[in-house]
Amino acid sequence: MPLASVVKDLASVASSKGAMIVFGLGKAMIIARYLGPELNGVITALLVYPTLFMTFGALGVRKSSAFLIGSGQFGEEDVKAGVLQAWLVSTLFSVVSIFILIYYLSNGSHQPLIIFLAIAPVPFSLLNTYLSGIYLGNNQIAEYNKVEWVPTFILFLATVVLVVFAGLSLKGALIAELLAPFLMSVLLISRMRVQKYLSLRINRQLLGSLFSLGMAFAVSLLVINLNYRVDVIIMDWLSNKFEIGIYSKGSVLSQYLWQIPMLLGTIVFARGARATDRRVFSLKVTQLLRISLLIIGSGCVVLALGARLIIMILFGSEFLPSAEVMLWLMPGVLLLTIFKVLNMDMGGQGKPWFALKSMVPALGLNIVLNILLIPRYGAVGAAFTSTLSYSLGGILFLYQYSSATGISIREIFAYSREDFAFLDPYIKKIKNRLG
Repeated sequence: MPLASVVKDLASVASSKGAMIVFGLGKAMIIARYLGPELNGVITALLVYPTLFMTFGALGVRKSSAFLIGSGQFGEEDVKAGVLQAWLVSTLFSVVSIFILIYYLSNGSHQPLIIFLAIAPVPFSLLNTYLSGIYLGNNQIAEYNKVEWVPTFILFLATVVLVVFAGLSLKGALIAELLAPFLMSVLLISRMRVQKYLSLRINRQLLGSLFSLGMAFAVSLLVINLNYRVDVIIMDWLSNKFEIGIYSKGSVLSQYLWQIPMLLGTIVFARGARATDRRVFSLKVTQLLRISLLIIGSGCVVLALGARLIIMILFGSEFLPSAEVMLWLMPGVLLLTIFKVLNMDMGGQGKPWFALKSMVPALGLNIVLNILLIPRYGAVGAAFTSTLSYSLGGILFLYQYSSATGISIREIFAYSREDFAFLDPYIKKIKNRLG
């Protein structure tokens, strides 16, 4: 993994993640100020099932297709044809399943139009997810990044137009959620011309590889994402929409901190599928982890010290209780960074089941404590529970990763001058300009 190549990919992904954070925060601010805590809670509760189930409905095809292309097991054209066939099946399955979940499990009486708007983005989001795996498998990081940040930009603009100027409130916010993936799908179809790969001829070996490996990724991702969203589901049953709204805005900033390890993780996964020397690559991943921990740790300190002021500026005084939620989440966010980065190494090796060893116990703890604490403590109880769950998951994964790779925990956290070598060219330029 040449350093210059890593720096180039890092800069590309950094700009993408930066755009996602800016536009995502902009949308969150608009929704908070124009809809208030309760309607924010309604949106969060309504979208939790599409967001969560789409993780499983995607069947891990993005990662499995990236792995199959990156490892050279199948040609790109064959994978594209298989991906489209998988998309048609999974779309039908996902839409029906999500409708059942919202209709029967959501604690609220929603109009048919509202339910339709909540479900309608799913086919397009799935298509975008599937097709982005082609870019990832070819190590086309810049193209992959566009699939990540462009929908966020479209969503922000649509929210401004429909919520701020058109005054459509809840319906406007949901229509914006639909427009973003739909327009991205149009762009991808136009660019990749995937329609020519639609075929009734089934490559059983390819589809078998996509679904067998993809199912493993899907189950793993479902358990991981349940750890992030089960609190909202339980709050929908045991609390109220106001508390959900407060929790959603308290957690949104901490979730943006995770864009840092995800930034690094995108590079790790794409290169992991092609890596030959696994130990050398794993050592490079631990180096990325150490850098991530420094950056995220600093971010956590800043958010903790300025929690109330930050919430007030971004979301308004109605959301001030979200500051306490954010404070309780910080330790867990930092510790789960260990999992966020190191798991990309195992995913890059085609070992999605590995994450379940730590995430299943963490999910069990999350569910039990949420049921016990949410009725009494609401959003704060959910935040405290999340921190305990994240911490358990991160620590368990650390020990399991160390055992699997043969890299000691001491070695994983041992900082060295080499960790910051990527800064040398920039430091040299500054010195030359000053000197």
